[in-house]
Amino acid sequence: MPDDKATKRLKQVSSHLKLPADYSDVREQIQTLRSIAATPDTNRRGYVRQKQAGKLWVRERLEQLLDEKSFSEIGSISGTVQWEKTGPMQEKPVSFTPSNNVQGFGRLRGRRILLTADDFSIRSGHMDGATVGKSLYAEKLALKLKLPVVKLVDGSSGGGSVTTIKTNGWSYLPYVSVMRYVVEQLNQGIPNLGAVVGPAIGLGAARVVSCHFSVMAADIGALFNAGPEVVKGATFEEGLDFQDLGGPMIHCTNGTIDNLAANEAECFEQIRTVLGYLPNHGKEAPPTIPTDDPVDRDDENLRKIIPRKQTRMYNPWTIILSVVDRDSWFEIGALWGRTAIGGLARLGGRPVGIISNNCEVNSGALDAAGSQKLIRLLKLCDVMNLPVLQFVDVPGYAIGTVAERTSTMRWGVELGKAYFATTTPIFNVITRRSFGVAGGIMLGARDPVMQVAWPSGQWGSLPLEGGIEVGHRHELREAEKLGKKQERYDELDEEYRRLMNPVRTANAFGVEEIIDPKDTRKVCCAWARHMYEALMSERLADRASGKIQPVFS
Repeated sequence: MPDDKATKRLKQVSSHLKLPADYSDVREQIQTLRSIAATPDTNRRGYVRQKQAGKLWVRERLEQLLDEKSFSEIGSISGTVQWEKTGPMQEKPVSFTPSNNVQGFGRLRGRRILLTADDFSIRSGHMDGATVGKSLYAEKLALKLKLPVVKLVDGSSGGGSVTTIKTNGWSYLPYVSVMRYVVEQLNQGIPNLGAVVGPAIGLGAARVVSCHFSVMAADIGALFNAGPEVVKGATFEEGLDFQDLGGPMIHCTNGTIDNLAANEAECFEQIRTVLGYLPNHGKEAPPTIPTDDPVDRDDENLRKIIPRKQTRMYNPWTIILSVVDRDSWFEIGALWGRTAIGGLARLGGRPVGIISNNCEVNSGALDAAGSQKLIRLLKLCDVMNLPVLQFVDVPGYAIGTVAERTSTMRWGVELGKAYFATTTPIFNVITRRSFGVAGGIMLGARDPVMQVAWPSGQWGSLPLEGGIEVGHRHELREAEKLGKKQERYDELDEEYRRLMNPVRTANAFGVEEIIDPKDTRKVCCAWARHMYEALMSERLADRASGKIQPVFS
């Protein structure tokens, strides 16, 4: 018996001795699997379908999005392998289906990021085609390394398909364990940027919607809780395609997705652009860049942009583009919540958030959707340490039956909470109106307020239109009996407009300073410079100590 054991052990040692000393056999296996993963199987049905839909293959997306040769993969050989034994203790892979979720490090304009991208050509991007724990690992890694995360979503439903049950032989409880780590990233100001570059379904949809910024490709993007066949069985809605159910004209206009892009290339460019305004995490300052746009550049055209007749409209984007650094304006949510305008820009090379009322829609009165858009932007700026510049021309919250049915008061109150709960600095430029609760919330959320007004400023509890009728109801009724209602109304209107001269408010120090509109850029750039050079370090120290804890989620 001892001799048999010795003989067996000797054979084992001999087998080891026959294996390459430099582990070239194992390295060859790794290289083979990596080569398969990086080479498209043009005969695979999923790949053919991907190309017929006009979509890039997942690794083509990485090449287009990332800086050249900057991708370093995590889990490069994760997937399902069929092995063939070739000798004692030796084998080789004969087939390999890679994980359909590609992850790794890369660079966007020199910035190191973590990236996760779905491969719809394998199992339609369903999670049962990915390696268990791979996505969870990436989310944890982003928290530990404090790196921005980019998510290219093309499929990725929560648990794959019902065939998973058959494969496993049992059904599972659908815990979404990854969400806790995503929420931590959002609140820590670790940029999460997502693009819908195909059908985003279930958990895949949730992954991109939960991002700080999301964009959808108009030609191939769609997003929904469940696909047409599941919807047909549940709600009896038949004949739906992806666009009918959740295309860009639905979700880029209702606020589910922030921005619309023409195609994948434009999605990638928007992601690069947004990242350029943001820090790697909330304990850093946003990145500043040099600019050749003079901070003291003036614009005399701003003196005439606000009509003397208060009911007339003007183009609010003209003011934004005049004040911020040239070519730095990036709008977020242009197709939804259109009573408000929001986005990112720079002042003297320093990133800021921009808020403006939009007098061209509903006269600028904030509705429910406009309030929701501003809530989201305020929270984004707060977690990213972006000071906010806002151009105020608000007649109040929207009124009427539509406003009531869409919960304008509810969302108006939530907007007030967001203004007072956030701590990022805000600078107000009162270009025209500031009335009612909406005006009070926008102007008064910081103490002391930092603001200037234009000569066109007008403010109070109610606009004169309607306000005179309410405040002088009895007097106007009596004048009507004498046939002099219009005459008396005109007298009151003239008197109130005289008393509402903004210079009178400044006489009483009710407004701190009225500036020449042409100097607005100079004033705003000086404010931004002070915020970054004098106050940013204090804010970062407060973040580090936990004294302030911004929340995005």
